[in-house]
Amino acid sequence: MLMRTDPFRELDRLAQQLVGPATWSRPSAMAMDAYREGDEYVVVFDLPGVSPDAIDIDVERNMLTVRAERRPVAKSNDVQMELSERPLGAFSRQLVLADTLDTERIEAHYDAGVLTLRIPIAERAKRRKIAVGGESSPKEISS
Repeated sequence: MLMRTDPFRELDRLAQQLVGPATWSRPSAMAMDAYREGDEYVVVFDLPGVSPDAIDIDVERNMLTVRAERRPVAKSNDVQMELSERPLGAFSRQLVLADTLDTERIEAHYDAGVLTLRIPIAERAKRRKIAVGGESSPKEISS
């Protein structure tokens, strides 16, 4: 039900390690898992240290876009940074959703640095039984 938009993701990940962390002008991809659970798809993004108000989710047609920013923590003037390994900047991920998903009823929940999106399968795409109709009594063909 989900289709990858970037077949070169592993290459991008290696290049990112060589080039350095994401910036606001060059967003980095966020780690995610996607799986089906009953009649819905669940997509989970890791966003540790991101404030809920810094997360933006939108859907246009069947393109789901998730953007987030990890902003620097305000420090007083007498703080001298000794080590800074936690990446700051923008993070972004786009997913092409299948037409069989109901994009009108997506639910988002953010807790402990994990963003969870639940996308229900559209009613028209769910499995259903089709009744077979027919005549109850046979007819004779006469010439």
